[in-house]
Amino acid sequence: MSTGRRERAPNPEATVACEEKQGRKEDSFRGVLTGADRLAAGLSHPLLEGKRLGLVTNPTGITSDFRLTASVLAELPSSRLTALFACEHGTRGQHQAGVRFEGEWDERLDVPVYSLYGRNTRPQKYMLSNVDTVVFDVQDLGIRFYTYLSTLLYVMEACAGNGKSLLVLDRPNPLGGLVCEGGLLKRGYESMVGAWSMPIRTGMTLGELALMANEKKGLGCDLSVIPMERWERGMEYGSTGLPWMLPSPNMPTVDTVRVYGGTCLFEGTNLSEGRGTTRPFEWIGAPWLDGEVFAEAVNRHELPGVYAHPVYMTPSFSKHQGILCGGVRLFVTDPGRFHSVQAGLVLLHEARSLYPEHFEWLAPPKTGSRYFIDLLSGGDEVRTSIGRKEGLARITDAWLKESEEWREARRPYLLYS
Repeated sequence: MSTGRRERAPNPEATVACEEKQGRKEDSFRGVLTGADRLAAGLSHPLLEGKRLGLVTNPTGITSDFRLTASVLAELPSSRLTALFACEHGTRGQHQAGVRFEGEWDERLDVPVYSLYGRNTRPQKYMLSNVDTVVFDVQDLGIRFYTYLSTLLYVMEACAGNGKSLLVLDRPNPLGGLVCEGGLLKRGYESMVGAWSMPIRTGMTLGELALMANEKKGLGCDLSVIPMERWERGMEYGSTGLPWMLPSPNMPTVDTVRVYGGTCLFEGTNLSEGRGTTRPFEWIGAPWLDGEVFAEAVNRHELPGVYAHPVYMTPSFSKHQGILCGGVRLFVTDPGRFHSVQAGLVLLHEARSLYPEHFEWLAPPKTGSRYFIDLLSGGDEVRTSIGRKEGLARITDAWLKESEEWREARRPYLLYS
């Protein structure tokens, strides 16, 4: 059985140790098989056999034939599902962004659901008392400030600290695994939207990142990864044959993911990032913004693979709810040439340059805390420099260098070619 390709095994005991059960039926699905698909098809693993299992999951935890990973684990003959863990948005995707929630009871599976997005963001000792192995199956975006990645790192720390094992069921990076983009998060700016020093676009799957973080951060987690089959680094989600489930309420399509690495930076400003519209993150705007003027200014930068078009919208919730806003929608014309983080910087630069009397960074929530834009961007350079031509150039050059350094650093941990 193939355990996935790697250039160097960073930790032989943190890789896959599993075998196919005898008599497995030939799979008729010829697309990518996720870790969850492989379990459902009969894969066995020593971290599952005879173990009490806790599962970190959400609606994206499904197989290619729409079976919930929770159901797959619950039906394993030699294991017992004893707990669920909910990251941001909840196990059913029922909570909007930033909404904190506490635990509940899953009546269908008859197990507790522990919240990792409420009073606690890490599994506590009592949550793990009836668990031997934590299984992680969530569709990530490969983008640093998407909080599922932070939750994975926190779960790794908790497992290491409480003597529990962790099994990651790998899933595709929706944008492929070739491009790394953005600057590295600076020390002192760690948060739920950036738990470790990595670029905004990681160019890795969650399984690969877990292997890298476990060694680089010295976590000592008893970690294994069940890799995918038939996934290649140049493959975007639309080529996998897998169903797309919304990873969160405002991430409806892969088109949204494509721009999110840049336009999510507007969460740290008083402009709408498109929440409450039919094009979250693909559209940004504000009541005082002239869409035509703004689009023309952005397009003058001649960003490869994208066109900014003026579009007026009225958000139904979130920023500027019920108010007509001028804005632009990003049309990605050539995904292979488009760089979302660079586009986000240009958009911020022009918004601040054109509308200095209206543009604002959202203030820190309390005295002594960080600006949200600093947490999203990984430092204070964007807030203090963007809006000036030399500032934009300096950030662009620095982030390009840092993303290239990351590209090389990640190489030993890649599971797929």
